[in-house]
Amino acid sequence: MCCASDGLRLVVGGILATFLAGCSALGLQSPTSSRSNNQLTPEAKELREEAPIPAAVPRELTKVLLPTYVVEPGDVLLVQPVDLDSPIRLPGDQTVLLDGTIDLGKYGRPVVAGKTLAVIETDLKTWMKTQSNDAGAVTVRLVNRVSKVYYVLGEVNAPGAFPVSGRETVLDAIIAAGGLNSRASQKKIILSRPSGPCACRFVLPVCYRHIVQIGDTSTNYQIQPGDRIFVPGRSLMEELCFLCDKDPVCNCGEHHLCPIAKEDCCARPACAVTEAPLPPPKTTAP
Repeated sequence: MCCASDGLRLVVGGILATFLAGCSALGLQSPTSSRSNNQLTPEAKELREEAPIPAAVPRELTKVLLPTYVVEPGDVLLVQPVDLDSPIRLPGDQTVLLDGTIDLGKYGRPVVAGKTLAVIETDLKTWMKTQSNDAGAVTVRLVNRVSKVYYVLGEVNAPGAFPVSGRETVLDAIIAAGGLNSRASQKKIILSRPSGPCACRFVLPVCYRHIVQIGDTSTNYQIQPGDRIFVPGRSLMEELCFLCDKDPVCNCGEHHLCPIAKEDCCARPACAVTEAPLPPPKTTAP
C-alpha cells in the first residue's frame, strides 16, 4: 500500500543504514532496539484490510442495548423476599460459585449460572417452596457484574480485562487502560470480536486520531462483552517518521503528512460479509 517509489525506498534505506551505523558508532540506542514486540500478525493485517469503513455495527452515536444479562460464576446476586415482612431469612450478597450455585442457607444451593435474572427469580420461588411451605416469592438483583469483560492489550499503559457496563466505546476502553504509551502505533489499532472455531473472523480497524482530534465516530465502535482491542507497536517506517517529527496520520482519503509512508489506513474495500443495517438513533420528543 505504500506510495513511495522504489527510488525513494533505496534512498530511505541508505539513510536508515547510515543512521543506524552512526548510532552504533556513538554508542547510542537505535530505534530498532527499542521497538515493541507487539505487532499485528499477517492474518490480522489481512482481515483489517478487508474490513469496511464504516462497518455496519453499533458505534458511539448509534449505540444499542446489549442482550439480556446472563449470570455467570463470579457475579454477585442479592436474593430477598418480595414481602419485607416475610419470615424468610436469607444470607446476604451471594457470589455465584465456580459450579454455578449460590448458598441460600437452609434452602440449599440452587444453580443460577447460565440464566437471566427473571428466570432465576422463577426458579428460586419453585426451589424454595420445595424446601419450605412458608417460602414466598423472591426478588433477585445483580449487585456486582464481573463475568462480562472486554480486553485492551498491547501498547497501552495498563493492559488488562475490564468489566462491561454497556455504554463503552473503543475510546472509553483505551482510556480505561491508561491510554496509549510512547511505543504505540496510532494508525494500526484493531478491534476483534470473539467467534467460533470455524466462524468468520471479525476484525475492524480503529482510526484513533480521527476519533480524538476531529470527533469522527466512524470507528469508535460500541464495546461488546469479549471484545479485544489490540494496540500494536510502531513499525520501523513509523519510527523513522516519528524521529523526523512527521508521524503518519490516519487520514481517510487523504495523504499522510510523512512522505516516507503515504499509507491510507482508513480506506477499505467493501466487505463480502454483510451485516444487518443499524436501527435509526433514538430521538426524544421536544
